[in-house]
Amino acid sequence: MKQVLLVYLTLFLPLYIFGQTTTQNIVLVTLDGMRWQEVFGGAVDSLINNSKYTENSQYIIKTFYDEDHTIRREKLMPFLWKVISKEGQLYGNRWMQSNMDVANDQWFSYPGYNEILIGAPDPNIRSNKKMYNPNITILEWLAKHKEFKSSVAAFCSWDVFPYIINDKRCGFPVNAGFDTVQTANLSPKEHFLNELMSQIPSPFSSVRLDAFTFHYAFEYMKREKPRMLYIALGETDDFAHLGQYDHYLQSAYISDQWIEKLWMYIQSDDNYRDKTTLIITTDHGRGVKPIDKWTDHGSDVEGSSETWCAVIGPDTPPLGVVSGNEQIFASQISPTIAKFFGLKYSSSLRNAGQPISSMFK
Repeated sequence: MKQVLLVYLTLFLPLYIFGQTTTQNIVLVTLDGMRWQEVFGGAVDSLINNSKYTENSQYIIKTFYDEDHTIRREKLMPFLWKVISKEGQLYGNRWMQSNMDVANDQWFSYPGYNEILIGAPDPNIRSNKKMYNPNITILEWLAKHKEFKSSVAAFCSWDVFPYIINDKRCGFPVNAGFDTVQTANLSPKEHFLNELMSQIPSPFSSVRLDAFTFHYAFEYMKREKPRMLYIALGETDDFAHLGQYDHYLQSAYISDQWIEKLWMYIQSDDNYRDKTTLIITTDHGRGVKPIDKWTDHGSDVEGSSETWCAVIGPDTPPLGVVSGNEQIFASQISPTIAKFFGLKYSSSLRNAGQPISSMFK
């Protein structure tokens, strides 16, 4: 108890109020290990034409390929490029001198998600082991404030997230891994998803299929109307580790469709329309050279620190693809979330992030 109290007292500076913002709700979506190269350039020729990594090259080429990289990327993530790139902002296109990285030196998932969610790299987080996070995430920090009581939730594919978010302490629902949803007023779809969970085997030992995560989250969103919703998708990273580039691309495409579905719902619902910001990012990058390194990441794999981010909402000017020698970090996501709510949030850990000022009008 003393240790937890010490964390509360020392990890965060006092709460202050920024200027008035329109945002009243935020949806944060992460795509595990999704490379910026595909986000900004679409499917990579040398991988879709490599039978080692792409089983059905003909189908993948027809579906995702074009000689023009701007068409390729739109084929892969149409909502990102048809809507967010015009009405919001994208960061991390290193071909246009827009750099985004993780600030931690590990370049894999637990340190990456910890950095995103607490607003700073923690040098003590050095593995993906299931250990309860002593740090207070932005989600927990918000949930402790009365205006966010019963209004924060997280749905995550990877079964380590209850430890990253610390579901023993955080005070809000964390549904992750192979958990089903248990509540008194389940929707018909939730009943069906619960039934399917044990009937559809996942190819991954610690990650459920993202369809469960998204649809559980979407049903919860429609029923409970949370002000802060976190959705952590995992298939892109896991298919990459398996060397299945075709499945990696298909997962990215389906994730983009789900993000569009979220945004369409947001714009149709009185609780969310014109007062909700959507943020999309990733926890780490992947290798590039030699070609086989795309399946891997970590401190010994060049390119693994390189990430990206997209944002759309009522407080964000439509800058499109941000360019021009700007360097931002994953550690800036949490303080940016707080600022969208008109709040100030800052970790006292070294290299704490600050809000990304260009995301605000």
